[in-house]
Amino acid sequence: MHTLQKSLIALGIFASMAGLSGVIATDSAMDQPSITPKAMADALHLVMDSDRTIYTRKIVNRLVKKDKVITASEHFEDDKALVLPAQMFRFGSELVAQRAESMPEVNFSYSLQSLWPVNRQNAPKTDVEKAGLKFVAENKGKNYYGEEKLGGVNYFTAVYADTAVAPVCVSCHNGHKDSPRRDFKLGDVMGGVVIRIPLDS
Repeated sequence: MHTLQKSLIALGIFASMAGLSGVIATDSAMDQPSITPKAMADALHLVMDSDRTIYTRKIVNRLVKKDKVITASEHFEDDKALVLPAQMFRFGSELVAQRAESMPEVNFSYSLQSLWPVNRQNAPKTDVEKAGLKFVAENKGKNYYGEEKLGGVNYFTAVYADTAVAPVCVSCHNGHKDSPRRDFKLGDVMGGVVIRIPLDS
């Protein structure tokens, strides 16, 4: 069965629960729900962004900036500190990739990138990533969708703005020694979430 088709069928129920019933179609050959690549990416991002926002606001910002009972650090184990929101996001994406190896019907990847990365490994590499990050930075509230071919495989790639949702985001990026930009304000676009879904079988 087509890889994308398997992924969409597996996530069809989730999409309907997330209020995306308008983009669900019925595959007459299999008589099972499926969704478009765009709707799948939108649904995945809705969950990712919500979880990340809650962790940033309710845990990191509250305990670090408001109550001042603990710090957050990229060296969280050595410093006995909280994991940074960006690190938590990356750890999640790495675990998803690991678990997905045994679940070929659910095939996608995601990452957090920026035109101003604190960690250089989070800089965009492909033309679509670069164009997407530039677009979401310049068009607040809008997402970027495109297709690209990598390693002989065609992908649907979506880019969503990653914004400073709490004061701790701003102070961390503006104050980090490796940050290439130090003038972020609350609500500014700081980067983007890139979700990639293979279109080939």
